[in-house]
Amino acid sequence: MASSVNLSRQFRGARSWVIGLLLLVGVPALADPASALDRELTPDASLPIPRLSFDGAGALAIRASATSSEHDFDFLVGNWNLKNRKLKSRLTQSHEWIAFESKVEMQQILNGVGNIDKYAELTGDKPYEGVALRLFNTKTKLWSIYWADSNSGALDPPVVGSFENKVGHFFARDTYKGQNIIVVFRWDVRNAERPIWSQAFSTDEGRTWEWNSINVSERVR
Repeated sequence: MASSVNLSRQFRGARSWVIGLLLLVGVPALADPASALDRELTPDASLPIPRLSFDGAGALAIRASATSSEHDFDFLVGNWNLKNRKLKSRLTQSHEWIAFESKVEMQQILNGVGNIDKYAELTGDKPYEGVALRLFNTKTKLWSIYWADSNSGALDPPVVGSFENKVGHFFARDTYKGQNIIVVFRWDVRNAERPIWSQAFSTDEGRTWEWNSINVSERVR
């Protein structure tokens, strides 16, 4: 019996040493999937929002990147499941986020210079649907993204922009609860198998931003 106890203690000690070594070298198998998702659903601070330019009338002056293309949204064709987070309250210094799931079905239109997707939330007491219409202007090389949902039944002002280095930023002037804002959509497709969309508002002409919504998409196989 004493020998068995000693062997058990030796085994536990060896196991602890191995686990400690694995933690030290950072074995990927020990990574927490939830932590990885948390990182994806946190706006990437290493990606700056481009500085805004304005014309003489104060309108946004947006120019397309040199690589802007009608194929920039080809990655999004098909069906997707989404993990989402959004601020419970916007522009109120809130730090409380709400998590939920949704789905998207996207298809191309207009011979590829446009696309449309249908968005539906999978949770909540009231069904919620949205539609995104994206159009590529073949002259300006800019994308315009229009959004409408089942709450309003009207198109929001389009956010306009382009992709550069697999990250797209799209801007518009708008209002939120009577307050003038600039809104930005960001599409981060550096990993096209897990594209990340996020949204931020600015109340000071783009000097500071509040991220208020983000999701990561996973293709339905």
